[in-house]
Amino acid sequence: MTRIRRGYIARRRRTKIRLFASSFRGAHSRLTRTIIQQKRKALVSSHRDRNRQKRNFRRLWVTRINAAIREKAVFYSYSRFINNLYKKRLFLSRKILAQIAILNRNCLYMISNDIIK
Repeated sequence: MTRIRRGYIARRRRTKIRLFASSFRGAHSRLTRTIIQQKRKALVSSHRDRNRQKRNFRRLWVTRINAAIREKAVFYSYSRFINNLYKKRLFLSRKILAQIAILNRNCLYMISNDIIK
């Protein structure tokens, strides 16, 4: 029997996959099966790390606030500070508090002094 050329659909699908993997190195950008595996791994990693990034930033903000609070008042901790904020119904996000702690420490000290009283 004579050989029949296949259609273009599979080739189009592989080309689309190769465009995704064009920045990968070695066989990860050339071999179709390896490209598919790497694409799956890359998408899983990006999904996981989006949540991990939120977690890491929150840890960073908490650390910055804690350092700024402990620098001025000796026996005052982050947990007490946040607890007192909630008692006084001052709902400031940790991101904003961390920015205040870095850029304007006096403002943070004023907030903490108002909360204590």
